[in-house]
Amino acid sequence: MRGSLERLTPVLMTALVAAFALTPLLLAADAPGKEILHPVAVVIFGGLVCSTLLGALPTPMLFWLFGEKATKRLTQPEPNSSDGVAGTQEAY
Repeated sequence: MRGSLERLTPVLMTALVAAFALTPLLLAADAPGKEILHPVAVVIFGGLVCSTLLGALPTPMLFWLFGEKATKRLTQPEPNSSDGVAGTQEAY
């Protein structure tokens, strides 16, 4: 969860700047020469919105729900230790 909070600001800044740059193409659909660029801008803008929302909301929530067990298993000390002291296992 901490990683998603740290990455939220750069992801939002990137998506907002790209959406801001696409605004003239989105609003000028009837302008001459924009017949091909307008649909492309709509698709790119929709992809930015979807990927930003999916990256910010459901992905961290699903990882928190389903990845908590695996994370705990990786960070728990090993039960079988030769000297009786539990070793630590690093997760990369």
